[in-house]
Amino acid sequence: MRIVITILVVFIVGVAYSQPSQVAAEDVTLNLNERYKAMKSGSQTFKDYKVIKESVLDKVWKITTDSIQKKEAQLADAEKEIATLKNEVSSVNNSMTAQQASIKDVIYDSTHINVLGIPFSKGVFLMITAVLFGGMVFVLSVSMARVKMANSKVKEKTLIADSIGHEFEEFKKKSMEKQTKLSRELQNERNKWQEFRKA
Repeated sequence: MRIVITILVVFIVGVAYSQPSQVAAEDVTLNLNERYKAMKSGSQTFKDYKVIKESVLDKVWKITTDSIQKKEAQLADAEKEIATLKNEVSSVNNSMTAQQASIKDVIYDSTHINVLGIPFSKGVFLMITAVLFGGMVFVLSVSMARVKMANSKVKEKTLIADSIGHEFEEFKKKSMEKQTKLSRELQNERNKWQEFRKA
């Protein structure tokens, strides 16, 4: 009988004090920790036990499982978003790597030149071209100087040859004149000799 009285007292006290624990199930502004504290503080204590209505427990449990499911859905969405972001980061990294490689190629192409299949840096190519051009100019100037010297020697020799030819012509002319003069003198002497022989 004592047990029945105790149960009735607990039931009556539980009904009397169940209203504050009902707040834990119905107040939507509370988080899970606050709901637990409200349910614990609003329920009746019997010895070391708490008397909580099953409907309150069911509602708090439903809210708890709904919260867990919501958090799990948010976690799944976050994981999907993380996976998407990782894919995007990987794609961007691959794109950046390709762009860096193409930039290196462009930089290499802008600083190098291929001549007969041999790659040269533009500075080295310009230096080699300048040296070759300078060498060609030097060889050309030396050749032109030699041609001028040869021309001047040819002119000098031509002048000498002309002078010698002129002198030879003068000598020839003088020789002819002397020969003619000598021939006349000889003829005169012959004529004199013949006249001398006739007389």
